[in-house]
Amino acid sequence: MDMDRVLIFDTTLRDGEQSPGATLNSEEKFAIAKQLARLGVDIIEAGFPASSPGDLQAVRRIALEVEGPTICGLARCVRRDIEAAAEAIKDAPKGRIHTFISTSDIHLEHQLRMTREEVIQRTREMVELARSFCDDVEFSPMDAGRSDPQFLYAVLATAIAAGATTLNIPDTVGYTMPTEFGAMIEGIRQHVPGIEGAIISVHCHNDLGLAVANSLAGVNAGARQVECTINGLGERAGNAALEEIVMGIYTRRNYFNLTTNIRTEELYPTSRMVATYTGLAVQANKAIVGANAFAHESGIHQDGVLKYSQTYEIMDAKTIGLQESTLVLGKLSGRHAFRDKLEQMGYHLDDEQLNRAFARFKQLADLKKLVTERDIEALISDEVYQPQEVFSLEHVQVTCGDHALPTATVALKAPGGETIVDASHGTGPVDAVYKAINRIIQVPNELIEFSVNAVTEGIDAVGEVTIRIEAMLDAENGLPMNPQTGQKTRIFSGHGADTDIIVASARAYMSALNKLLSILDPSVVKERIVAK
Repeated sequence: MDMDRVLIFDTTLRDGEQSPGATLNSEEKFAIAKQLARLGVDIIEAGFPASSPGDLQAVRRIALEVEGPTICGLARCVRRDIEAAAEAIKDAPKGRIHTFISTSDIHLEHQLRMTREEVIQRTREMVELARSFCDDVEFSPMDAGRSDPQFLYAVLATAIAAGATTLNIPDTVGYTMPTEFGAMIEGIRQHVPGIEGAIISVHCHNDLGLAVANSLAGVNAGARQVECTINGLGERAGNAALEEIVMGIYTRRNYFNLTTNIRTEELYPTSRMVATYTGLAVQANKAIVGANAFAHESGIHQDGVLKYSQTYEIMDAKTIGLQESTLVLGKLSGRHAFRDKLEQMGYHLDDEQLNRAFARFKQLADLKKLVTERDIEALISDEVYQPQEVFSLEHVQVTCGDHALPTATVALKAPGGETIVDASHGTGPVDAVYKAINRIIQVPNELIEFSVNAVTEGIDAVGEVTIRIEAMLDAENGLPMNPQTGQKTRIFSGHGADTDIIVASARAYMSALNKLLSILDPSVVKERIVAK
């Protein structure tokens, strides 16, 4: 391996998907995997194949059809997990099995209920099993940050002897400080026999807001792989954010003297895609990809940037894919100009997607004199980055006012092509729309989050709506238990955009409901339509 290069291991599709409400279906996972390949990540951890048949099939499809990166499947140090991961990645030109077991005393005593000797023996057996299926094997000692160093060294040495080629050191609960984490990596380099023949990787969580700092401290100490996610998604407070890791190394290359294979101009489009598919919006002040990352309100800052951008900007916005263009789009713009603008912005659509997006663009251009880049981003998110439709929204109409009872009429196209119309009233127009939709799609759920954001300034701004709903997963509703967590509830997110905020709200609700409906048995959906 080139020791001047840091490998980027993306786990958005595995650890990132564990964020509450960030569940992705197979098509969404595949679309994100293709974009990650375009971004230039070295390894894609495509899922946890043993967790469900659907996850195994999603990883298998990515392994078969996504070219470029190594495709990795996660597995506990359990035989059936490793066999499932091997089955999922067997057709990948470059495949990897990533297996893990806890090494901290608190995990051994309260979770695994295993002795240290049993952990070492299990590590040896399962890494050898993984190596029998695949030459590229990664091993992780879970909760390494709270593990006894001498025991950690012994487990890592066992994994290397059994055939592990990458040793990943996770700060699983986000406990360590950067100086501690860097010292831990340095200790591993000094005390683990055979470490010179393996790649050291880091995987840091953000519980104390230090995931990126810890990861870069690990790189500084000799790690040459970083596990991270787009937008920092992941369990609890999330993982190290890929865009922050990459731009940290890129911007401070004179400090690190290292590079990555990432095409940085794809960072912003990738962030938008993941945010839309997961329904987890990027906060405005998020580093690198947040809406305010390159914005300046202070007069002193504005004056400095106008005179010389580097007075207050350490990065060029174009580097991450934010393009400034003189091309103005309006209702007279043609398909070629629209496609060219999308390419400049980093959006790569097939012909069918382009046709849908262009039709929405023409509708928007009839309402607005000029269409901005932010408008186009919202349009692409709403039209292209949406779940496969079970029901589709055909029509929504509301009546409301300070002396009127808010009433909504909606028309939905059912899976068989039939259009179903119903109406309801509510406390406001959005509540009435949602109640009318619920009268047609009779799947109990609770709205737990509703947010509205104006994409641009002005009375004609496109409005973006993001929602999250929670559904009970019980046999009565025809919904399966969550195979990974065993919880009886599951969260689904949705996104919608339109110049009419009521329409945007309806689109967002349908987006979330279609994600929910996609896990229903088709016969249950049909029964509900017949009952209606």
